[in-house]
Amino acid sequence: MPVYTCTTACSAIDAPTKAALATELASIHSRINHVPSTYVNVVFHSLPEEDVYTDGKPAAPLIVDGWTRTGHPEAQTDQLVREIADAATRVTGIPAERVLVIIGNSPARFAVEGGRVLPEPGQEQAWLRDGPPS
Repeated sequence: MPVYTCTTACSAIDAPTKAALATELASIHSRINHVPSTYVNVVFHSLPEEDVYTDGKPAAPLIVDGWTRTGHPEAQTDQLVREIADAATRVTGIPAERVLVIIGNSPARFAVEGGRVLPEPGQEQAWLRDGPPS
């Protein structure tokens, strides 16, 4: 259901660190938003150093851009963004000052997964129980 896109310079994090961060993001999202971690997608964009800038200067920030369904309680989204930022720093070693986490959202009906329109927040269990269309 959710998608997290992590963007940074190629040299900033290696493959094992990416795997550890993906696992951590799936765990956090699953626990806070009550969906199985098997539905959490994490994508990495590793760009050449000359393609990543902060303040007009080459840099190696970690940008985590997440998408969730509209309708989760505000406190839940606040917790999600804070825990993801903390995990990104802890797992990658990138200082908090260089980590940017953004959580955007749109209505569930704007996304399809497994051939079905996503459920509204709170309706996940029925959606999972009903399974794919026959």
